[in-house]
Amino acid sequence: MDWKLEVVVLPVADVDRAKAFYADRVGFTVDHDTRISDEVRVLQLTPPGSACSIVLQSGLGEGVPGSIQGLQLVVTDIEAAHAHLIGNGVECSPVKHFEGSEQVDGPGGDWNSFIFFSDPDGNGWSVQQRPGPA
Repeated sequence: MDWKLEVVVLPVADVDRAKAFYADRVGFTVDHDTRISDEVRVLQLTPPGSACSIVLQSGLGEGVPGSIQGLQLVVTDIEAAHAHLIGNGVECSPVKHFEGSEQVDGPGGDWNSFIFFSDPDGNGWSVQQRPGPA
């Protein structure tokens, strides 16, 4: 049996502001934006190449905007990902490299290069570089 994670719900204060951030600045694809009633709206976005989407919603649930931390994206080129985010006005950390628990100046080992950013509500993301194809 497959168990697939396909949607993560992110609590946000302003769906339009979050949509602009994720679609226009980070580069996620808008899958659908559905207004169920005057109070309820569901917006689904997917990172390019991902099988898992995020849902931004208003009028449903009890989530606190900015309360989700540790979401992680994986890329093959951390420098390109950093340049993309900075070029689109996303405040993010410099590229950080680790060897074990120690931060190092060089690229470190496989899987050990990261950048970090937050959405306008404070939901926290990391971007990790994975080894490219052999």
